[in-house]
This record gives sequence, structure tokens and C-alpha cells, in this order.
Amino acid sequence: MKISVITSAFNSVETIRDTLDSVRQQDYPNIEYIIVDGASEDGTMDVVAEYHDIVSISISEPDGGIYEALNKGIALATGDVVGFLHSDDLFADPSVLSKIAQAFESSGTDAVYGDLDYVQRADPKQVHRKWRSKPFDPALFYKGWMPAHPTFYLKRFHYENHGGYDTSFRQSADYELMLRMLLKQKLNAVYIPELLVKMRVGGASNVTLSNRWKANQEDARAWKKNGLKPGLFTRVLKPISKLRQFFT
Repeated sequence: MKISVITSAFNSVETIRDTLDSVRQQDYPNIEYIIVDGASEDGTMDVVAEYHDIVSISISEPDGGIYEALNKGIALATGDVVGFLHSDDLFADPSVLSKIAQAFESSGTDAVYGDLDYVQRADPKQVHRKWRSKPFDPALFYKGWMPAHPTFYLKRFHYENHGGYDTSFRQSADYELMLRMLLKQKLNAVYIPELLVKMRVGGASNVTLSNRWKANQEDARAWKKNGLKPGLFTRVLKPISKLRQFFT
């Protein structure tokens, strides 16, 4: 099984080396690693060039944001399974992709996801909060749940059949995609109850209350777009559910 890992980057010279190192350290042998850079001007691609031994494909050109970059990566991917590792994130340990491959091969599932730690930007050893997920049940979406997007791996042909990220969503395209794949299309998913990814704090949809409000509005549109009706309190429960991450 070939796993395509896509890293989107833009002016990420301060963090992308950690990302690249965590890919290089993976013990899984069949990795296609794709870098999609948004025309960085800070030396990001100079760092990427140092890792020519692990980078299968790299492009650097202007784009319309992270979700357009991810779609470019999906179009370039040839793996059986596609996942993402952003340029300020890193794999939790060298066996992450092996665990993901084993989960796919042993279950025949469509998708796999796991746990995530938010870590301090300057020191990824310092944990800020923890996202601990649950065994997959589509009904959980109605309670405000979703898998941690940086841990979400999906068989590539589902992107071909059901589409990639809807770039009209500036904050919640990942949420819309998982609603579409797992709830509307009723694809199967398997939960790996282990830490898979460390994500530096400061994600685009969580930086400010204003952005969080915009994301909440987009969440509602994601349900409507897919012909789904959320529960009475789904939009309220989704941001509230994040509070427990501080106490896990």
C-alpha cells in the first residue's frame, strides 16, 4: 500500500524542517511525499531541497490558500491512501504511517483517523491541549464531533469519486469534506486510539473569536450543502466540545 502524504506550505522556514524530519524518520517504506508551496519567499523551498531523498514531488507557485493547495496535492498523488501533514505539524513518532497502513489493511476501511496534540509553537515538546477522539459512529457528527483533520487518511479514489475540498469554505472546508465523505456518502472509518500528529497552536480557524464565528457559520452551510440537517444543538456543541481538550 502506497501512502501519499501532502504538506502544504507558505513562508514556513521556521517550522518545516521539523515536519520534513518527522517524515524522514517514518519506518513505513512505501511513502509518496508531496510538497505544495504557495510561492514562499523566506527560504522554505531551500530547506525542502535539502530533503530531496524523501520528497517525491514539489511545486512552488501562488495559490488561493491552504485548501486549494491540498487539492493540488491530491491531483498529484498516486498513492492508495492520501493524508496531510502541514508545514508546522509533525508526526508523533516514527511508526505513525505503519500504524495507519496496518489499520487500512486489517480492516478494509475507507478512512482512518487518530489522536492529536496541540503543542507550543516554539517547543513542540510542550503540550498545549489534547484532542482525543472516539471510535467511529456517524451519529457523533450530530453531537458536534469530527475527526482531527491532520490525522485523517482516506483512500484516494474517494476524492476522485466524491470531490476534494470545496474552496468556497475559507475556514471549514475540512469539516465539510468529512461530513460529505463520512455522513452523506456513508464511508467507513477506523479510529486508531493513539497519538498520531503534533500540531502547533495557531491554526487558521482558531486564531481569533472572529474566525471561530466565521467557521461556525460555515459549519452550518456545510450541512446545508450536503442536504443534511444538523441536530438542534450541533453548532453549539461543536465549539464546546473543544473545551474538554484542555482537561484531557
